Amino acid sequence: MLTVLAGLGLGLSLIVAIGAQNVFVLRQGIRREHVIAVVVICALSDAALIVAGVAGLGFVLSAAPWLVVVARWAGALFLAVYGILAARRAWRGGEELRVDGTDIAGTDPSMLQGPTTTLPRTGLAPVILTTLALTWLNPHVYLDTVLMLGSIAATHGDERWLFAGGAIAASILWFTALGFGARYLGRWLRTPRSWRILDAVIAVVMISIAISLVVPVLGG
Repeated sequence: MLTVLAGLGLGLSLIVAIGAQNVFVLRQGIRREHVIAVVVICALSDAALIVAGVAGLGFVLSAAPWLVVVARWAGALFLAVYGILAARRAWRGGEELRVDGTDIAGTDPSMLQGPTTTLPRTGLAPVILTTLALTWLNPHVYLDTVLMLGSIAATHGDERWLFAGGAIAASILWFTALGFGARYLGRWLRTPRSWRILDAVIAVVMISIAISLVVPVLGG
């Protein structure tokens, strides 16, 4: 039981941080758009990476560090493009959240007066591809989830898979809470100005992470 809790604690400490993946899950949760698909993909991807780390993939990455470098550049390029698109949305504006009496949990009915515009809905395929890219093109998942978590799990000997189970449970709990809990933020995002601010924050986070990924490589 202690081994499972250790895995749960480490898993949460690694995943509960402001990052590209979490920001995207949060935005999809607020929009209430393909949330189940996003949460399932993130949780299953994390589980696959954790299992790979515990099974020994970390040794492969240690022997071929160029793989992490490739992931850094690919991830930085993707995040930069995503950040630029978010900055473009923030600059242009126009998004607004449609609400009604059952749409926003806990919203005062007096706040629901006046016309609103429905957010343009994104297709499932682009959302899935974006989720996969934000997960698998992020070099930190290989450094943290595969290498570090796999190495720590190895110290638990025969109980390493219990440790992995705890880490996987942490991932499932976090993404479920983030994706489905985000809807409660909708009451503050009913206006175009609110969405422009959110997209501006997303742009800053994405571009900052993109820069942080390539700086170590450029610095040699």
